[in-house]
This record gives sequence, C-alpha cells and structure tokens, in this order.
Amino acid sequence: MYETMLVSRFFEEAIEAIYLEGKKPVFNMAKGPIPGEMHLSNGQEPCAVGVCAHLTSSDIVTSTHRPHHAAIAKGVDLARMAAEIFGKKTGLSGGRGGHMHIFDPDVNFSCSGIIAQGMGPAVGAALSRKMQGRDGVAVSYIGEGAANQGAFHETLNLAALWKLPVIFVIEDNAWGISVAKSASTAIPNNALRASAYGMPGHHVTGNDPIAIFAAAGEAIALARSGGGPSLIDIETDRLAGHFMGDAEAYRPKGELEALRARDPIPAFARRLQSEDALSDADLAAISDRARSKVDDAIGFARESAYPEPDEALDKVFV
Repeated sequence: MYETMLVSRFFEEAIEAIYLEGKKPVFNMAKGPIPGEMHLSNGQEPCAVGVCAHLTSSDIVTSTHRPHHAAIAKGVDLARMAAEIFGKKTGLSGGRGGHMHIFDPDVNFSCSGIIAQGMGPAVGAALSRKMQGRDGVAVSYIGEGAANQGAFHETLNLAALWKLPVIFVIEDNAWGISVAKSASTAIPNNALRASAYGMPGHHVTGNDPIAIFAAAGEAIALARSGGGPSLIDIETDRLAGHFMGDAEAYRPKGELEALRARDPIPAFARRLQSEDALSDADLAAISDRARSKVDDAIGFARESAYPEPDEALDKVFV
C-alpha cells in the first residue's frame, strides 16, 4: 500500500510539472503537451490503496474526474494511462479520452468527468455479476459533493433493494470545487445516509490507510458473501487545487499549509518505521522502485506517437 501511494504521488508530481510546460508565463489551458483540465489526487492516496488492496482484476471500479490514484491502486497499466493523458495513440483509448476518461477493461476500471456518473454503471455491473452468478464486487468512488446528486439516492436505493455486491466510497475532501461541504450538505458526514437505505455505513477519519483498509475489508467481505451493499465515507485531504490553475482563493488562510503538514504519505512512512515494519533502507528501496515505474511510464508516453488526423472519427459514433 505504501509503495502504491508513492507511485501515485510521483505520478501526479510528474504530470503537474509536464502540464505546466508551455503554460507559462501566461496560463493557457490549451497549451503544452497536456492540454485541457487536470485534477490531481495528491493527498487522497489512502482512499485508493485502502480499498483497492482488497480487490482483484475481476472486481469493478468506477471513479471520478480525479481518478489517477484509484486507477493506479486498481492496477491500470501505468504506461498506457500516461499515454492516454498525453493524447497519444498508445493510450488506453488511443488518446481519445484524456485524464478524466480512463478505461482499462483488463482490470475493470473506468471513470468519468460527470459528477456521480459512475454510480449507475457500478450498480449495473454488480447486478450483472449477481444475475450471472459470477464472483466479483463493484466499487463506486464519488466525491462528497456527489452525495447530493439524485443519482446517489437512486443507486443506493436499488443496490439495497436488490442486495447487490457494490460498495459506495465517498472521498470527502471538504470541497466541491470551491464550495465547502458545510455550505452544501445538511449532515456532518454522509455515512449517516446509509441507514436510510438499510445498509451499513462506515465513517473513517484521519485519512488513515490502515483504518480505510479495515472498513473496506468489512464492506467488501459483506458484499462477497451476498450480504449486499455498504457505504464508506472517508475524510481525506485535497493537497492541490480543484484543477491545475485553480488560485484556491476560497480556502481559509492557513488551511493548505495545515493539510500539507499532515500529508498522509510521510505520516504512513513514520508509522511503518515506528512499528518496525520498514527500515530506512526499505523505504529508500520502495521509493526508488516507485520512481522508476513512473519514469518508465512517462518516458513511454512522451515517446509515443500522436494519432493521425484521419483517425479522428475512428471508434466514435458519427
């Protein structure tokens, strides 16, 4: 789990640096090798590894517009994911989807730029597995803002009614773009909403990968045993803006500095050391492996070719 968190962080740091190429001194989202919006997942790595450590490639994950950490934890091909973000023809979707639309059927991962969009497909996938008598659970990641969408309530209702093997995971980073959760949500945590649909609700604080692993293990075991859905609400931290270029003027003074001071990756490393699980040499070796994986993926993406212009209408409905 620690190594996967590092791969995710190093990947985001690499993407952040490359994204800014060609966008200085005047920020223009259309410029550089990675045009368009970019939503980094720095700080939310525990949500990904704590849940996905329980999953296999046959389980299904749907994620949000901020998907890189969940994709990496699910085992999405890192090189082809990087190439997809660059818009290269070697990408997972031939460079057509970009960073908010990552699909890897080999490990049953998908995401969408539309809020709460992945909830319906996750419930549908869980229904399919149940009707076919096949093993596998579905996990739907959403942000805390999505819990106020109609799709949230529709999917929880059907999942509970049909007792489907699906787990809803809310990454509560306290901000829906620039709107504070306290200004948009009537209850202190969304795990309270689980009881309205007769399913277990877990509220995990501290952005702690071990606590998330424990809650996810209970929920996924219940789903695999035929016990139906669960909801996991995780308090996490967004260490970057909503998107690259976000001035973050909505944050209270000192908030970002406080969040960075409790960065979950150094905190997890200190914990592993204090419990004699890893030595300094172990941590250094893990860091080197993680860095190498990211360097290889970024190198593959940079060296890959762009699609030819006459391929623009391939694989789309026209």
